[in-house]
Amino acid sequence: MPSRMESQRLESGCEQRLREVVSSYMAHCSGLESHCTRCLETLRWGGSVPLMIVDAAFMSIGLNYFTAVVPAVAAYEQAMNRGAVPSSLSELAEVSLGDVSTIWRNQRSWEVVRGVAACLREESPNDRVSLTAWAGGTPLSGWEHTPVGRVKGVGLNTYQYLRMMGGVDTSMPDKIVRRVMVQILEEAGSDLPTKGDLELISTIETISRVTGRRPIELTWMTWMVQSEGKTMRMEKYRELLQRI
Repeated sequence: MPSRMESQRLESGCEQRLREVVSSYMAHCSGLESHCTRCLETLRWGGSVPLMIVDAAFMSIGLNYFTAVVPAVAAYEQAMNRGAVPSSLSELAEVSLGDVSTIWRNQRSWEVVRGVAACLREESPNDRVSLTAWAGGTPLSGWEHTPVGRVKGVGLNTYQYLRMMGGVDTSMPDKIVRRVMVQILEEAGSDLPTKGDLELISTIETISRVTGRRPIELTWMTWMVQSEGKTMRMEKYRELLQRI
């Protein structure tokens, strides 16, 4: 059995390897930090909270984010700017599927939109204040028993995604995040746990403390190092990230 000093050296060595491995991944993601900062400042999609809610609801059904979700949210934005669809949380809570089905046909997504908007509009007359107040006050533990957590179609990933856009520096335990985090930990020789969803979120917080990278950056990094065709997403969508 190693002595306490030996254990500390082993732990320190593992942390150093973890920092090196994470740095090697983040090296492919220049520009991601500013995107994540805008997200935490509730400035995605030009600071439009309705667009953020629509984004989260469309993303919740698991389609490709950049090729399916982003174009649909952009189409909603264009219609919103024309005054053809709701542009506030109060209006979004009452949105009719018939009014928006040409933009996105999935009824489950619109149920998420209506349900989340109905919960958030109770926080404040100001949409941005509503989202940030909710995000800062709603818990991770027992999330499924909160008003937003009880909305049909809202899972932990959607819940966490909304919290991130509301200014909470946290992570999402989706399958891509888990796969990349497992790979990083294996490369670093770390046995931090990743099996459970809350366990994974906690592990990402630990990695954040060790590496100095925010949980939101670690989360987005796992998505952006994926390839589409022969090109890494970060290269393919770097400019787009500045707009959304």
